[in-house]
Amino acid sequence: MAENILIAPSILSADFAAMGDAVRSLQRWRADWVHCDVMDGRFVPNITFGMPMIEALRRNTALTLDVHLMIVEPEKYVERFVKAGADIVTFHPEASNDAHAALKKIKDAGAKCGIVLNPDIPVRAAEPYLDECDVVMLMGVFPGFGGQKFIRDVLPKLTALKELSKDRSLVIELDGGVTEENAAEIVAAGADVLVAGSSVFKSKDPKKTIEKLKASGK
Repeated sequence: MAENILIAPSILSADFAAMGDAVRSLQRWRADWVHCDVMDGRFVPNITFGMPMIEALRRNTALTLDVHLMIVEPEKYVERFVKAGADIVTFHPEASNDAHAALKKIKDAGAKCGIVLNPDIPVRAAEPYLDECDVVMLMGVFPGFGGQKFIRDVLPKLTALKELSKDRSLVIELDGGVTEENAAEIVAAGADVLVAGSSVFKSKDPKKTIEKLKASGK
């Protein structure tokens, strides 16, 4: 089991009228990354925000900006997201016309890169990209909306991905449905980074929630 679990609260669950305050709060609450869900209304049935929001967040925090693109043809935009301030850019390979080229563009622009697999996509779909990735993220829910319940069928996929990555310097991220109650099980299955939106921002004590999530690896 990993010991140094990183917590990446999803800013999508914060108050959009006070995003600067929200991202500064994450620093006080000792979060590790800021997870930014970018949706285009085409790849997923929702629209969130784009490069200007990333620029605004960057001005208000030194935390790692973890940008998850749920958009079609991400290769057209990845360099602009890095320029806006993204430290990590991940995307869904099936949404890209050339996922290898998109990964290279992210790296060449100076950020870390990775791919994302939905709950219904097998882990073997990641294999052609593993040597190019810094991060592989598994979705614990189907993307598009926050607050969904974790899909337990993803647990064995985490373990399979951990096995595939054992000879690589690869970070495994789990996004969707993370709570204080299931975090330890998710970490035990192989996750290094937990994306938590509702469980942090809707908590009565977000700092304590983050502490508990971090402790799930001990």
